[in-house]
Amino acid sequence: MATKKAAKKSSSKKSSGSKSASKKSSSSRKSASRKTPAKKSTSRKSTSTKKSASKKTSSKSSGRKYSPSAGKDVEREMHAMKKGKLRSGRSGKKVTNPKQAIAIGLSEARREGKKVPAKKS
Repeated sequence: MATKKAAKKSSSKKSSGSKSASKKSSSSRKSASRKTPAKKSTSRKSTSTKKSASKKTSSKSSGRKYSPSAGKDVEREMHAMKKGKLRSGRSGKKVTNPKQAIAIGLSEARREGKKVPAKKS
């Protein structure tokens, strides 16, 4: 940073007779320095891939979490929501949130005894 300032001062002193020449040279220097962004190091990527690979093998369980018929229940509820036919339980208000439609479909699948994980509390 200090060397650039010193170079600008010395170049401006040399061309004190022509002010327009010094302005052009300084503006070209500024634009040239902006065009070259600093590159980021890629050393982080190699360490994070090693960690994630070890986690996947240990925490991954085999088998399906949801039964295919539970997915069909959710699909049916989503379709009803998009048509505007889906209503909530007690209040009977129209359901417009997709997350709420999914929750309704999963709760119906649980009532029917299909394979669905327990509700988180």
